[in-house]
Amino acid sequence: MGIFNRKDTTDAGTQTAATAVNPDLAALTGDYTIDAAHTTLGFVARHAMVTNVKGKFLDFSGSLHLDGSDPSASTASLDIKMDSIDTGSADRDGHLKSADFFKIDEFPVMTFRSTKAEALGGDDYRITGDLEILGTTRPITIDLEFNGAAKDPFGNERVGFEGKAEILRSEWGLTWNAALETGGVLVSDKIKLNFDISAIKNA
Repeated sequence: MGIFNRKDTTDAGTQTAATAVNPDLAALTGDYTIDAAHTTLGFVARHAMVTNVKGKFLDFSGSLHLDGSDPSASTASLDIKMDSIDTGSADRDGHLKSADFFKIDEFPVMTFRSTKAEALGGDDYRITGDLEILGTTRPITIDLEFNGAAKDPFGNERVGFEGKAEILRSEWGLTWNAALETGGVLVSDKIKLNFDISAIKNA
């Protein structure tokens, strides 16, 4: 079941049927707060050209507005504290927080603000928005899959999404690197982002 209602076509394919709002989907329309305890904001970078290093952010907040009848009216926002970066290595995390990378003393927060939402068909959606890192704002596109909706044992109405995107870190001024003797560089420019989001409907 998709979270957003979509248009269907007639058998001739030349006329578009009027949109009918599924009651179940309409019930999901509303404002949601991202549940940080059950959400993962992760990333993957290539290290030394041969392996992947995975990391995540532990401290963040965010909100969603979902519209069950008009996906273009849906929005998302995130504020991520950069000193919460965690790659499983204290030394590496310290380097990422330093002036070589995220300069967290000067730029303590990374933000995302959506500018466009689209239904792609089935449970697939796409969110486009502005990602700000190091004071630089650039567009990013995130492909999302709707995982479902449920009421948890505490009475919270939840929705879940999985998402992925790719960026070139150099486009946000993250250019530090080191050359390898065998050729190539220590840290890839391409960074893969992955999201596993649980959000609770506001009362």
